Amino acid sequence: EQGIADTLVYMLQQEGFAVEVFERGLPVLDKARKQVPDVMILDVGLPDISGFELCRQLLALHPALPVLFLTARSEEVDRLLGLEIGA
Repeated sequence: EQGIADTLVYMLQQEGFAVEVFERGLPVLDKARKQVPDVMILDVGLPDISGFELCRQLLALHPALPVLFLTARSEEVDRLLGLEIGA
């Protein structure tokens, strides 16, 4: 959701963090291959790749990368899957 993303970006920037926002997952993978992020905040529902699959691929590239999911999904199975894959 754009409003949530905008608020999160604003708050992180106010704390001095450099923030990049991507609306699709595949460009995130391209960027992560070139530069190791400090942390990744993902949504499960991306238009081009599942957030869960994106998380798997990011952790394959950078196993120690901290990953958080911020999503509207509230099903327990989604939470368990996120934890199982390393978020």
